[in-house]
Amino acid sequence: MSASPHSNVRIVLVNTTHPGNIGAVARAMKNMGLRELYLVDPRIYPSAEATARASGADDVLAEAVVCADLNQAIEDCPLVIGASARQRAIECPRLGPRECVAMIAERAGAGPVAVVFGREHSGLSNAELDLCHFQLAIPVDPGFTSLNLAAAVQIFAYEHFLARAGAGQGVSAEAGTAVSAAEMERFYQHLEQVMIEIGFLDPARPRHLMRRLRRLYNRARPDQTEMNILRGILTAVQARTGGRR
Repeated sequence: MSASPHSNVRIVLVNTTHPGNIGAVARAMKNMGLRELYLVDPRIYPSAEATARASGADDVLAEAVVCADLNQAIEDCPLVIGASARQRAIECPRLGPRECVAMIAERAGAGPVAVVFGREHSGLSNAELDLCHFQLAIPVDPGFTSLNLAAAVQIFAYEHFLARAGAGQGVSAEAGTAVSAAEMERFYQHLEQVMIEIGFLDPARPRHLMRRLRRLYNRARPDQTEMNILRGILTAVQARTGGRR
């Protein structure tokens, strides 16, 4: 069985502690035809241990992009999926590995997709998961839920490989209309600013309002036309109230 060597999927590792895990992830990726590796503030990199654990996937390591923060790693991605097994106070829509790759297949032509994996011991923070549209949850035995970072990437990459090999990579009807993560962040900043200006949000006591609104709009995944409408409404509100965009 073979799959196209090209994929729009970007594997993002956040603040990885052990360089050997970076090498093992690169090996898992190359096994399954994935090449785009982004490293957010890795503790130790580059590293001879990472190269050794890559076992021939040196080219994936050589082409890896190192970023200062998660925003930089996903700014051009219209779809961001964060891997996390933990339940959160404000839940992100959860997908299993197969549901996850089905979602990616639907969005194949819309732009790069980031699949984000967190720290070995603590995973992704709430703030980092807030930047994701969906949460990838890999089912495991509830009696032992600890899953190695490279193993988690391997499970996702294997499901993605099977899906691509079996169905090819179709182009979504929505291709070209998706909104990037960077543009979504500008919208959230604009929304928060307007809510403060009209007195709906107290910046000293924000509680979970912005996090809940992020969940709402991340689920909706507005396209470019819808985003233009939303930003236009906010600008019109500011024009009426004397606020500034």
